[in-house]
Amino acid sequence: MTDKLVVAGKTYGSRLLVGTGKYKDFKETRAAIDASGAEIVTVAIRRTNIGQNAGEPSLLDYLPPEEFTYLPNTAGCYSADDAVRTLRLARELLDGHKLVKLEVLGDPKTLYPNVVETIAAAKVLIKDGFDVMVYTSDDPIVAKELEDIGCCAVMPLASLIGSGMGILSPWNLQIIIENAKVPVLVDAGVGTASDAAIAMELGCAGILMNTAIAEAKDPVLMASAMKKGVEAGREAFLAGRMAKKFYTASPSSPTTGMID
Repeated sequence: MTDKLVVAGKTYGSRLLVGTGKYKDFKETRAAIDASGAEIVTVAIRRTNIGQNAGEPSLLDYLPPEEFTYLPNTAGCYSADDAVRTLRLARELLDGHKLVKLEVLGDPKTLYPNVVETIAAAKVLIKDGFDVMVYTSDDPIVAKELEDIGCCAVMPLASLIGSGMGILSPWNLQIIIENAKVPVLVDAGVGTASDAAIAMELGCAGILMNTAIAEAKDPVLMASAMKKGVEAGREAFLAGRMAKKFYTASPSSPTTGMID
């Protein structure tokens, strides 16, 4: 697509960001990423080896950093301190890498974001020179505060992480998009390609997903479907849909000049 995504001053051709967890092995991970067309891949530093475990297979061997933009994330962190410590480790492992995804979770059952700890961590990371893409709730006030702090992208959930429930509150999401001056990307809850298309039709700048692809019966085929869903949704948003007209019929063919 000629319509590009810009995050922290860098341009990307794909608006689909894909996680690297939950696949059966790194080989399947690579195949799914290739099918998705994603240029940004997110990696959970606490769960995936990117060099911290010497002698074990490394994701870096299958997804070389010169081919993809890595987005280290803080999955599994439940406090601001843990999140900050994890991303500082990622910066060391990836030779000074600045672009990160911050998420601070509230509890292990719902994985709902703890916005108080998220805000606290964001302030520290931004002061420390990171470019922070931040996972948050779909609260428009919280989203705006995270933008004002200096986050380079705001990433509200569509529904709970790994739920596949799709967009539960499109109205909140639209408020966030309308008020934001930074990219808004849906993060969490997308289950299938139609969910992705709907999110993009609302005006999202992009989508980050993992479970919807990795836990599909055919992850590689689903990755391809998600790529198409994101592109179709973005094009529909740019095209501008027709107005909804309740109880008003409008024939597809012109009626002028009809033969009686």
